[in-house]
Amino acid sequence: MMVHIPAVLTPDQVARCREVMEKAAWIDGNVTSGHQAAKAKNNLQLPESAPEARELSNMVLEALGRSPLFMSAVLPKQVFPPLFNRYDPGMTFGNHVDNAVRSGNGARIRTDVSSTLFISSPEDYDGGELIVEDTYGAHSVKLPAGDMIVYPATSLHRVTPITRGSRIASFFWTQSMIRDEAQRALLFDLDMSIIRLAGDHPEHKSVVSLTAVYHNLLRQWAEV
Repeated sequence: MMVHIPAVLTPDQVARCREVMEKAAWIDGNVTSGHQAAKAKNNLQLPESAPEARELSNMVLEALGRSPLFMSAVLPKQVFPPLFNRYDPGMTFGNHVDNAVRSGNGARIRTDVSSTLFISSPEDYDGGELIVEDTYGAHSVKLPAGDMIVYPATSLHRVTPITRGSRIASFFWTQSMIRDEAQRALLFDLDMSIIRLAGDHPEHKSVVSLTAVYHNLLRQWAEV
């Protein structure tokens, strides 16, 4: 299940990210790569311990907490502290699957859901599409600055080569309360249906009964 989450960061927050990143010292992105990814990865990254990375990571975490759509789609148990990368001309990241477990910055999580939060605007660069493959084929993602895509961390994915400009983004992983991807998708669809029904028919008795079904399924499946 892929979900586009618009306006996670405000324009002012995006501008602050860019201001901080212009002064930051970038390093080889393979500092966080596993054995498989290191063979395919060519990009830059902010050091996890850098003050700039910590400031922006906290900004992203606070923004996630204010996003009902992120909460519904991911049902987060623990979010790995957001990281930041940059692709300049010629840089790319070939096909790979994210590591099953991530450790760092005092966190250790099972990576159920991957997230990419775009900080560069689409018109700022050519290439750099995130390609995510699933049973329905390959999906190309290039979103407005401040928007985010979430998708199963089990997915084969890649970033196409940059041919102009720079692509800057935040990326991170989440351990969900719902380990099973199909169960997580079912709960998301049910939650979205309840919200639409409540908006169209707020007094309909099915709103309460369907909400009860949602929470009883969550109670049955959740790992807390």
